[in-house]
Amino acid sequence: MNRRLVFATIAVVLLTTGAGCSAFFGGLSDEELDREQEYGDLRETETDADVTIALEDGNLLGGGEFRAVYDLSGTDELELHQSTLFSDEPLNIHSVRYWYPNGTELTGSELEIEQGGSATTVQVPDGDGTLAFSGEAGRKTFQQPAYVAGSYEVLVPEGHRTSNFLFGDVSPNGYERTVADDQERLYWEEIDEDSTVSLRYYLARDIPLFLGLIGAVVLIGGIGIGYYYRQAKRLREQREEFGVDDDSDDGPPGLL
Repeated sequence: MNRRLVFATIAVVLLTTGAGCSAFFGGLSDEELDREQEYGDLRETETDADVTIALEDGNLLGGGEFRAVYDLSGTDELELHQSTLFSDEPLNIHSVRYWYPNGTELTGSELEIEQGGSATTVQVPDGDGTLAFSGEAGRKTFQQPAYVAGSYEVLVPEGHRTSNFLFGDVSPNGYERTVADDQERLYWEEIDEDSTVSLRYYLARDIPLFLGLIGAVVLIGGIGIGYYYRQAKRLREQREEFGVDDDSDDGPPGLL
């Protein structure tokens, strides 16, 4: 075989393998970093929290999404990761935006963003600016490390709640809970950088349906138990009527 052809084949295999590895480990394209997203509502919340996170509900086929806005307050680099059972993995983000203190906006492709084996590192030109990004969230759940210390606000999807102890859960404790326009808001005055913000929420209208289902099951079960009891009682009465359950034994009848 021609030596040049052998080298060309090896080069193609190496390039293909490298491309496969890149696809396997993932990456952040400029298209994803610059994807359109609305953050104006999160930058103008009433609480003026250092970090504001809005959750969007998922569906039966997939998880939800989150939007987050960080007032950096002197932080010029964030290492974004998510904890798994065995290790930390880089957080996949999109729709990245940065605003200088004077309001000038940069898109994600204009920032220094690198995705490594355990974290996605975002460097900004001014640590007193504002950073925003979006990513995937679980279906009815959200869990993310507190990448910066400060006050936090989380907006639960409209119509959802966290207050029922069977279906909802919020961590860490020490938050204020308010509901306005059918949307629940959770606010922490201070969260340490070593903490993790974790939520489990549910659709509020599902609770009456669940209670109705439990009531129907109890009613049907009660009817079934009552029917079984009546049948057993009737059978016992019939056995007594025919002397099947007569335990008395007077021996064989006497001979005349």
